[in-house]
Amino acid sequence: MTWFERAEAAERLGDWDTALALVSARAGCYVDSDAHGNHLWHMDLLAAAGRFTELTELAHTDVHARRRLNRALQERGMDSALRGRAATGDRGALYALLRLLCTTDRAPEAARAVRELAPDNAYALRLLTDLRSPSDGPA
Repeated sequence: MTWFERAEAAERLGDWDTALALVSARAGCYVDSDAHGNHLWHMDLLAAAGRFTELTELAHTDVHARRRLNRALQERGMDSALRGRAATGDRGALYALLRLLCTTDRAPEAARAVRELAPDNAYALRLLTDLRSPSDGPA
């Protein structure tokens, strides 16, 4: 069995330590296409394992970790964590927060987040407009 097959099997079984060890040993951001693919897989494994502390640490310097962390927080409905990240200037976290709030029928809360965190962010304002339904009322 190859390392790849072992990593896939470990992932299927939820054996995160084994999967992470196998994949991270062959991961490298922008090294080559295989290493980069493994790097992205490594980020996905960290998210699947719920290892947000590790992802958060990596997110300081790794755009892929930052994106995967924000997506994982959005998928798990962790709006307070996204709000905290957005408050420190992470625009990706802000956009994930807006998507989460609007898709869970909390558009007024999303509008308030934009007003408080990024009132001049044109993309956030456009995203808010695009995500809100006509029945949500004015921003």
